[in-house]
Amino acid sequence: MKFAILGGGMVGACYMQAFVEQGHSLVGLCDLQPNAAVADAVQAAGAQVHTAPGAWLAEADVVVSAVFGTVARSLFEACLPHLRDLPDGVVYVDMTTADPQEMRECGELARRVAQGRAVHFVDVAITGAVNLGGRKTPLLVAGGKAGFVQELFLPFGGSVRVVGGQPGDAAALKLLRSIYTKGTEALAVECLVTAQQMGLREQLHAVLQDIDETPLRTLMESMVRTHIPHSARRRNEVAEARQQMARNGLAPIASPAVEALFAATARAHAAQPFTGTSTDEAIDWLGSHVLASQT
Repeated sequence: MKFAILGGGMVGACYMQAFVEQGHSLVGLCDLQPNAAVADAVQAAGAQVHTAPGAWLAEADVVVSAVFGTVARSLFEACLPHLRDLPDGVVYVDMTTADPQEMRECGELARRVAQGRAVHFVDVAITGAVNLGGRKTPLLVAGGKAGFVQELFLPFGGSVRVVGGQPGDAAALKLLRSIYTKGTEALAVECLVTAQQMGLREQLHAVLQDIDETPLRTLMESMVRTHIPHSARRRNEVAEARQQMARNGLAPIASPAVEALFAATARAHAAQPFTGTSTDEAIDWLGSHVLASQT
């Protein structure tokens, strides 16, 4: 397979090397100013560095975009006129952090303006840190050619999961995952720093053991299911935890937002009591009474 890479940063360099080591042929890399190591790797693969999409892309069967999400769509539009006409079509693999809606629009654009050529836009979301996991970092894949892309990346040794038939599905799931992981990360920062200040860091891990042993799905659904009726009491507990941070010379940032959510739920529950018992009922009530947009 002949492939092109757009973006010579960590992601682009990682997967360029992975493809080359699997025996695929690099036709070129597009980057305004790649570092010396990347430029040397491109040259060693028998290809050239380009500063913009152009006729050189016509050699590629697969184009891998690994640029910033803010330029993902404009770069795809710039590439479209140069993609070759193949019996099965060119596969454009977008590994950026672009907005899911923009991914969907790119998929539609590929269908509308390919001028008789088959161009397949595939959304690939990276769900880990490439600087740690390298080519084995878990990936989510969505789009009409998701199965093809899955087979292309599986030899690298990581998890490659097809999650949807439409571009944008993988990016949307990554952002949903980020609500949980980044929120947990922020609270972990406040929790461990406070525990260290109090000399209770090791004891804290022992106290959290029960959470560590609970399956994540069970934990999340239990939290949501019990959140509404217990929101007022739990809000007070968060307030006490904030005061403990303050007493230890720390200024909480994430915890005030947590307290605000519990307070909003408690107010809504007082105004229109929740009478359900299931997780689905709790989710529907919270979506309508607490998290609904006011605009």
